[in-house]
Amino acid sequence: MADSATNSSTDLTRGVRANEIADGGTGDRFFAVGAHCTHYHGPLAEGIVVGDTVRCPWHHACFSLETGEALRAPALDPIACWRVERSSDQVFVRDKLPTPSSSARPRSAGSRQRPSSIVILGGGAAGLAAADMLRREGYDGPITMISADQDPPVDRPNLSKDFLAGEAKDDWIPLWPQDLYGEKRIELLLGSPVSAIEPAERTVTLANGARREFGSLLIATGADPVRLPIPGHETAKVHYLRSFADSRAIVDLARSAKHAVVVGGSFIGLEVAASLRTRGVAVDVVARGHVPLEHVMGTEVGRFIQSVHEAHGVTFHMGERVTSLAGRKVSLSGGSTLDADFVVMGVGVKPSTTVAEKAGIAVDRGIAVSEFLETNVPGIFAAGDVARWPDPHTGERIRVEHWVVAERQGQVAARNMLGLREPFDAVPFFWSQHYDVTIRYVGHAERWDSVKIDGSLDRRDATVSFIRGGAKRAVATVSRDRECLEAELALEHSTVAVRKS
Repeated sequence: MADSATNSSTDLTRGVRANEIADGGTGDRFFAVGAHCTHYHGPLAEGIVVGDTVRCPWHHACFSLETGEALRAPALDPIACWRVERSSDQVFVRDKLPTPSSSARPRSAGSRQRPSSIVILGGGAAGLAAADMLRREGYDGPITMISADQDPPVDRPNLSKDFLAGEAKDDWIPLWPQDLYGEKRIELLLGSPVSAIEPAERTVTLANGARREFGSLLIATGADPVRLPIPGHETAKVHYLRSFADSRAIVDLARSAKHAVVVGGSFIGLEVAASLRTRGVAVDVVARGHVPLEHVMGTEVGRFIQSVHEAHGVTFHMGERVTSLAGRKVSLSGGSTLDADFVVMGVGVKPSTTVAEKAGIAVDRGIAVSEFLETNVPGIFAAGDVARWPDPHTGERIRVEHWVVAERQGQVAARNMLGLREPFDAVPFFWSQHYDVTIRYVGHAERWDSVKIDGSLDRRDATVSFIRGGAKRAVATVSRDRECLEAELALEHSTVAVRKS
C-alpha cells in the first residue's frame, strides 16, 4: 500500500525502490490509495490490510485497494486510487483512477427476479445504507424511503457525541446532501409514519392514507425509546434522544441551563452526560445498577468509565431510581431530591415491531429474520435495531442496537433483495466516546464466564476480553485501535453452527 508505507515527502511519481516500501500484507502487489477513511477521516496507515482490502482503525470501515470502493460501512464513499506500475525494482504511482460507479460494476446475480420496486421503511442507518447499495449494485427500479422523522437520515452517533457537545455543526449531521436523493432517484417521504403493511397486496399504507406498492420491502424502523411512567413526567422538562430534533432540543436547553439530570447509565446516557459537561452544565446521573454499563462491559470497565466521568464533575446516584418529577424537582428512591433545569431519559429502547406484527410477520423480541435477513414472508426483509438474526459467531439469535451493524445489515439486505443470497456474518462493532476516552468493541457477549484485562484501564491502555465456554466472545479496547481490528478479524474466523430456530 504505497500511499501509507513511505515517507510523506517521497515523490512516488518519480519512483521508489520496492524494497523500501514496508510490507503491508499484500505480498509483491502494490497499491496507491487515499490516506484517510471517508467516514471520519481515520488514518488508514494505522489500520490493517486483509487480502486486497484495507480496514480503518477508528470505526472499521473496509475499502478495496484495487478500486477504492467502500465495501463495508460505516464509510459509504470510496477512497481515491492511483494506477501503479513496477519496472524492475522500481515502483511508480501514475494517474488517478476513476471513481467506482454502479454502471462500471457487474450486476448482482441471483435466482430471484429483480423486484419491480423497492420500499424501505425507516430513515436511519440501515435504510440509507440499503438505498445506497441498491444503486451501487445497479438496481434502476423505483426506490422509496418512508420515514416517520421530519429530518432526512442523519449521523445518529453524533447526536449524543460531538453535535450535542457543540463540536459539530448542523450541516455535518445529514448523511447525504438533500440533492443527492434526487440524483440517485430515491423518493424520500419524511414525517410519514406507516400504519399498515399488506403482504398479499404488496402495499404499505401511510398514516395519512396514502399507499405505496412494492416488489420487495425492507423494514428498518429501528427502535423507540423506553418511556418510564414516572409521576409528574408531564410537568417537567423531560427529553429523550433518538432523532436530530431531539438533540437540537437538548442543545437549546443546554445553552442556558446550569444543571441537568440524566436517568440511566447506558452508553447513550453517559455520552449525553459527557457532552453536557463539555458545555459546562452540571450533571447528575441516576441509574439502577451498582456500576454503569456493568451488564454490557463488566464491573472493571464500568468502574473505569464512572471514574472518567467523576473526574469531569459528574455525580452518580447508583442503585437508585426516579420516583417522581415536579417542575425542577427530581425525587429519588433513596429519599433525596435533585434540582434540574431539564431531565434526559436514557433507559434503553425497544424494537419498533407493531406494524410488522399486525401484518403477520414473525416477531421474537424483534423481527425474526433468516441468515439472509429475510422474514417469514418472502420478499420482505428487516435490518438494523429492529431485526433479530442467527449469528454464526455465537450460534444464538441476537438483536444488536449498533449503528455500524445496522448499516452493514442494510447493505447485505439490499444485495439479497436483488437475489444474491448473501448470509449476514459480520462481527458486531461499536464505539463509545467519553471526553477524551474512546472505547471500541467487537463481538457480542450478553453474558460471560470471565473477563481478562491486558494492560491498564487506569492508564487508558488496555484490551478487555470477554470469555465464555473457553472462547473469546467479545473484545473491548482503549487506545489499542489496531488490536481491536485484529480481534475483529480473529472473531470472523471463529464461527459456530447456527442453531435451528
